[in-house]
Amino acid sequence: MKIIKNILGSTKKQPEVTSLLQELQSDILLWVPPGLFITGFMLILNAANFRDPIYGALTGVLIYGLAIAILIFRKNHYLISAWTLVICITFLILLFNSLSGIGEAVYLLGLPVGMTILLINPAGGVFVALAYMLLFFTPVGFINISASMKVTATINIWSTVGLLWLSVNPLKTTLERAWMSYKESRQLLEQARNYQADLGQALEDLGYTNLQLTRLNRLVNNLYQVAEDARRAKEQFVANVSHELRTPLNMILGFGEMILKSPSTYGRKIPPALLADLTVIFRNSQHLSELIDDVLDLSQIDAGQMAITKEQASLNEIVESATIVVWPLYETKKLFLKTEFPEEAMIFCDLTRIREVLINLLSNAGRFTEKGGVWLRIINDGSNYVFSVTDTGPGISAEEQSRLFQPFNQLDNSIKRRYGGTGLGLTISKKFIELHNGKIWVESVKGCGSTFYFSLPVAPLLPLDQRATRWINPYFEPRHRPSLAPVPVIQTRYIVVEEGNTLHRLLQRYGDQVEVEHAASYDEALQKLSTMPAQGIIINSENAQDIFQDLKNEDLIPYGTPVIACNLPQLSERNSGLNISGYLVKPISKETLLETLTSFQPPVKTVMIVDDEPDAIQLFRRMLISSNQDYRILTALDGKQALAMMQVDKPDLILLDLIMPEMDGIQLLASRSSDPNISKIPVIIISARDPIDQPLCCHSLLVTRGGGLPVSQILTCITVLSDILGTTGSPTRQAFSKVPSG
Repeated sequence: MKIIKNILGSTKKQPEVTSLLQELQSDILLWVPPGLFITGFMLILNAANFRDPIYGALTGVLIYGLAIAILIFRKNHYLISAWTLVICITFLILLFNSLSGIGEAVYLLGLPVGMTILLINPAGGVFVALAYMLLFFTPVGFINISASMKVTATINIWSTVGLLWLSVNPLKTTLERAWMSYKESRQLLEQARNYQADLGQALEDLGYTNLQLTRLNRLVNNLYQVAEDARRAKEQFVANVSHELRTPLNMILGFGEMILKSPSTYGRKIPPALLADLTVIFRNSQHLSELIDDVLDLSQIDAGQMAITKEQASLNEIVESATIVVWPLYETKKLFLKTEFPEEAMIFCDLTRIREVLINLLSNAGRFTEKGGVWLRIINDGSNYVFSVTDTGPGISAEEQSRLFQPFNQLDNSIKRRYGGTGLGLTISKKFIELHNGKIWVESVKGCGSTFYFSLPVAPLLPLDQRATRWINPYFEPRHRPSLAPVPVIQTRYIVVEEGNTLHRLLQRYGDQVEVEHAASYDEALQKLSTMPAQGIIINSENAQDIFQDLKNEDLIPYGTPVIACNLPQLSERNSGLNISGYLVKPISKETLLETLTSFQPPVKTVMIVDDEPDAIQLFRRMLISSNQDYRILTALDGKQALAMMQVDKPDLILLDLIMPEMDGIQLLASRSSDPNISKIPVIIISARDPIDQPLCCHSLLVTRGGGLPVSQILTCITVLSDILGTTGSPTRQAFSKVPSG
């Protein structure tokens, strides 16, 4: 059926393909008239060969007329011209057969069938072929030829139909596909033009965006410079404020310590009530001093980081020290303060930070409570210590709770608010708790009081050691009951090899769950490593690179133990540019000052104190007198006076403040160095700020391990180090809670 449909031309064609086929057929029809003219001319020329020459000539004339008719009707009436051609050729062939008596002329009937297929369509060709069959095989017998000639003519006609179909059908299919490809190509071309137009517009927009981006980059650079200037100004402000705070705080701590530890210095017995009050003042001053130290640390570490020092602390000590601070507030307002907690319990935390959190919560509860009091409860839920501070105050609404821990936010933000404060207490407390891997929250109902909670882990979280594996023993018997043995607290252990204690002090201060062993030499470090395992050996020396190379050459690196070499300058090296013997940072305790003086040889007899603060001079004089060492004390209020006194009466040692009017400490040191008579006098700086502004820094870090480093660990080290050193954000918190940048 499919073949018959294709032959009949019943398949649907695209209108464009049909129009194109008609144009091709019209072009083919144009070649027919010349052939007809030649055929007609040949018939007229050979008319004498016919039985009746008139019929031969008449046939030629009819063919001429047919050619002229085709030329006339081809453009406007194509189908009429085509069918006229087919019918006329059929008539001429039959007329030629009838007049000439040549029966083989019917074989030419395949010609009009083929013309019908080519010029009209295959269905017309089949129709003409069937019409010829009627002429051949009807009883009337329009054509008088033998049966064999009819069969031969039939075979010839249908062979022509089949051959032309085999030729025309692939041509039509190819033409349709070519036309579809043309349409797709045309569509793609249109799309390409549209894309080109869009691309041009995008390039124009990109150029405009690039221009704006360049302007924004310039603006960002300017803003970055402004931010950098602001950061430097902030650092300078922090240093200046810390200096201004430390100077009066040094007076408070110094005189407080003198009164409490050496009351006999003042010549008469001090009343016990006054000593008790001075004890509270001294304790709070120490707490303030610790906070100022943290402010200085904060100015030297990355933004958003805070140093914490964790240790095993007693809950009893934390609660007692916090309640003593806030008790005067409760006593003044006649409020009760009740505590419930396990007194013998220990917690691993930064005592100063957690005490500050408790003081803040208890102070807030006391300030906002007018009647009743506050309960402080601490319970152990198995994995955390949960602290709760419950008051009988006015309560906090749900809306106010949502912004309670935001910075600079208070329940009453009006100018005429009843209660003071900056609105930073709860925010800072939240940060401190989060640094301990805890959380803080509040539960309150308006008019029914409030309860602030915060939780801290009972024991520190230990990092999992991925390298640790447990060998399977076939004789191992599983435990059928839980172990009652105490769980040991495992801390990261390092062995530090250095002459001074700079790196040792930093690791102890900023290390979280870190145990540090000091070794004066590498051999001593190996000896300590043989008695107790360590996570690594750290060498801090100015010749770190040479030592590192010698250890590798002599194969002295223990197998599997990391060895890290660096060059972090010692305190004495940082002071070498000032040509001083040391410095003490305020506030200075009596023990620290006297210990420093007794370390000099020959013994110090005459001490000159150079400070523009008379109170500071009086404090240091008291400390020296109370030592019972019979020090001879000289005092000067500025550098010029000290320089003149040094020329007349050379002291054995000078205690020098850096910040002074007229001639400051740096200028005095320069003048001392230029005078051979006094250049050998040792100087100890006593100041609230570091003598030099350069932070501690190391220019290189060398790492190796006994047995070598596999590729996987090298790639891990590269990734971690590039993440830590290549970004401004804080790295993942591992062994150290906070690391200073200087």
